[in-house]
Amino acid sequence: MSTLSTIFLSSLFIIAAVIHPSSATIPRKLALVQTPPTVLKYHKGSLLNGNITVNLLWYGRFSPIQKTIITDFLESLNAHLPLPPQPSAASWWQTTGKYKGGPRSIRLGKQIVDAKCSLGKSLKDSQLVSLASKAKGFKSISNGKAVGDANVISLVLTSSDVTVTGFCMNRCGTHGTTRVNKGHNFAYGWVGNSATQCPGQCAWPFFQPDFGPKTPPLAAPNGDVGVDGMVINIAAVLAGTVTNPFDGGYFQGPASAPLEAVTACTGIFGSGAYPGYPGTVLVDKKTGVSYNAQGVKGRRYLLPAMWDPSSSTCRTLV
Repeated sequence: MSTLSTIFLSSLFIIAAVIHPSSATIPRKLALVQTPPTVLKYHKGSLLNGNITVNLLWYGRFSPIQKTIITDFLESLNAHLPLPPQPSAASWWQTTGKYKGGPRSIRLGKQIVDAKCSLGKSLKDSQLVSLASKAKGFKSISNGKAVGDANVISLVLTSSDVTVTGFCMNRCGTHGTTRVNKGHNFAYGWVGNSATQCPGQCAWPFFQPDFGPKTPPLAAPNGDVGVDGMVINIAAVLAGTVTNPFDGGYFQGPASAPLEAVTACTGIFGSGAYPGYPGTVLVDKKTGVSYNAQGVKGRRYLLPAMWDPSSSTCRTLV
């Protein structure tokens, strides 16, 4: 039995503002009253705390550069590393420490490569769980039996030629939980590369949106629209996983379709954001790329706003 939380299409901020008015940072112009503030309620369930390991399963073909962009991002979240120049990816992640049980650190664990797509190039949710189970970690041996590490997230990343049920239709990524051999629950996530399937939906604002205002796209900070878009959705998946891993954490709305740490702030990347406009972000004068966070090895990323429980606002880095 598994449970899922969906990372909705990042480019559908304009739709989110209609369906979930509280996810917008400003009232709609036609509204006569202000929308209520976004508040993620803590439902008294378990969270992922302390040192958290992220194991990766690369499904399909990823170039070495593409892998490095993503692994560098994960390394950039580790607050124990020397912080890069501000604003940084580490300072973005430190917002999760304001949730109950924080602070939290991320460590890159083992990586598994399934370049030949052992389950085919069209995946269902049950197959994502199967792949994630291959990447789960073990903490110790107790009475001769392996004890699963509850602080491991198994993250499945699919290449641009792999389709997944619901991908591009109503989601860009997913996180959920399932049991290991009828034992403990373990958390997993999935994010797909949308470069050839739906960049206008899952890689916005690096591609002109399929819906809403046709605003000019931003230049991807690492020169790869699909992978830079994946970073946005990986960020959303990880933040949602640690703050609501088992459906009893922080969220707004029904548990079956929750607004979580990042999805409650859909479409916001900088100050002044509104439907169709990501907000004010930083732009490199030499290359023209857009970003709002810096990471290890000189990397730059564009990271989504995260709900800050100390202020009940969608916090941006710039």
